[in-house]
Amino acid sequence: MGTIVIALGGNALQPPGERGEIHEQFAHTRESLGAVVELARRGWRIAIVHGNGPQIGDELRRHERARRRRPPLPVGVLVAATAGWIGYMIQQSLQNAFARAAVERQVVTLITQVVVNPDDPATREPVKPIGHVMDEETARTMATRYGWPIGSFEGGWRRLVASPVPLEVVEAEQVQSLVDAGTVVIAAGGGGTPAYRDPRLGLEGVDAVVDKDRAAQVLGQAIGAEQLLILTNVPGAYVAWGTSGQRLIHDMTVGTATRLLEDGAFGRGSMGPKVEAAIRFVRDGGRRACIAGLDQGLEAVEGRSGTSIVAGPPGEANFGTER
Repeated sequence: MGTIVIALGGNALQPPGERGEIHEQFAHTRESLGAVVELARRGWRIAIVHGNGPQIGDELRRHERARRRRPPLPVGVLVAATAGWIGYMIQQSLQNAFARAAVERQVVTLITQVVVNPDDPATREPVKPIGHVMDEETARTMATRYGWPIGSFEGGWRRLVASPVPLEVVEAEQVQSLVDAGTVVIAAGGGGTPAYRDPRLGLEGVDAVVDKDRAAQVLGQAIGAEQLLILTNVPGAYVAWGTSGQRLIHDMTVGTATRLLEDGAFGRGSMGPKVEAAIRFVRDGGRRACIAGLDQGLEAVEGRSGTSIVAGPPGEANFGTER
């Protein structure tokens, strides 16, 4: 078996509609790791990248409400904070699951920085949704009270922050050493903490968040992964999502995926970044990228579920059924 990078969405650990109690998040974390345990049993070398959208949204709200008593922390620092405690939940849950399944693998969480371009407009433009979905009245209240940029998304409104494009993972060499030794590594949590290289000061933080799927793609390239598995809350990539004509794509080439992406077939703030990350991963040398439902990770790796993207020119997408 080879190396696989698994991208796990923050909503998987804190689904919409829940308060985010820590015991609920632990329960969802345990439920989300079945595919990881089985892939480890089969000998895959594994790195896990997780999202933190709901969690960092909660942290930002806590900080805003307490700012008269304590100075709020910048977004980049909170990315590192959430990467630590979400990584702890995944790490402990995996350690327990491995022990029950008699899988002898070590697990470690690594706080990870990702290098971005400070001059890229994406480093400043607020486009990335974080936090819980709000109704319009609540969203406008938060925008007025705290100065939050807000945007309309499926089911309501969410806060927006800048989301720069990741260029490299600072700690990629350490991740690769651990993964090659058989350790399951949780890295680039929340997309990794964005930073830039200052010619005088060295690494400096950026007040933004990085899309975790894009970070997983960059990490996968850096450690020579053969596969990228993006787990989400839908069975795969759809065209015409949310309409009566929505169709699940079972497999497509990079050329086809690129054409559909450019035609706007995938949502900019939802499936679009996932498809884009999958395209870049395969285009830059990865063998295969999959987008699948949280409970279908193993089946997706085996080609029996989800959406598979492989190298090739534009052609017809193979539309499947939800399995």
